[in-house]
Amino acid sequence: MSLTVQHLTKIYGSQKAVNNISFSVNKGEIVGFLGPNGAGKSTTMKIATGYLPPTEGEIFVGGLAVTARPIEVKRITGYLPEHNPLYLDLYVHEYLSFAGKLYGFKGKLLKQRVAEMVELCGLTREQNKKIEALSKGYRQRVGLAQALIHDPQVLILDEPTSGLDPNQLLEIRKLIRDISANKTVIFSTHIMQEVQALCDRVVVINKGEIVADDRLENLMARRADAPGIIVEFENEVSTDSLSALPGVVSVTRLATTAGVHQYKVQPVAGADVRAEIFRFAADQKLSLIGLRQEEGSLENIFRELTTHAPGLS
Repeated sequence: MSLTVQHLTKIYGSQKAVNNISFSVNKGEIVGFLGPNGAGKSTTMKIATGYLPPTEGEIFVGGLAVTARPIEVKRITGYLPEHNPLYLDLYVHEYLSFAGKLYGFKGKLLKQRVAEMVELCGLTREQNKKIEALSKGYRQRVGLAQALIHDPQVLILDEPTSGLDPNQLLEIRKLIRDISANKTVIFSTHIMQEVQALCDRVVVINKGEIVADDRLENLMARRADAPGIIVEFENEVSTDSLSALPGVVSVTRLATTAGVHQYKVQPVAGADVRAEIFRFAADQKLSLIGLRQEEGSLENIFRELTTHAPGLS
């Protein structure tokens, strides 16, 4: 079941929050919807769920126009807003039961759906607690559970991992991956690692306009250079020796911290030089402490797209 945005515009007073954008999310895709604060992400998502009306254009969910058939769209759409609106004084199972009733579930079927969501979202040990007693990670799980209670075909998640610690982030990431196997998913985030871990495709919006819409691997390939490799040795190493390794374009000496000597090794585009670095360290009897791909390649692309793209007048 697809989600299609056609020539969508939303104007608040004199401000164009969204300016004539079009894109689609196909069945089974996980699409990252990226952009800086105020770019128009949340506005687009709210229009897709029927929460806000568009000024112009339309969004279709499963072929249904949101403005013309909002109730039918809500039946097939699951939505987790950026600010997860939970009733904190309710118990987890009580809140999920309430959410299920809103979609027409009752009796045995309601209990079954609540039990399934509790298990799916890892809430078994928390289901008899009040939501106010839960950590933010578990509150996000409850939010996802309510978004899934009616088994929607399209899932819209607005900043689902915002404010989570690293452990919670990994848990929610796994949960999204697990539940998205048979659904169409669009989610917004500021965390580029989330995009790389979860997304098939990326749509980037800036100042209300789409500035990129492509598969993740194609977007990553836009960089003229390959991501660098950060290498850490216990002792100082000659940059000339590292530069002489096959597939290496250049080597830059980075800061030395706590006795660890860091170097950025820039490979030829498409080359993986990590094995060469391992062999070099072994041959030279060097203590290799760390070896990782440079972070921030997608961040750099995002920055370029949202800094240099033309803004609205």
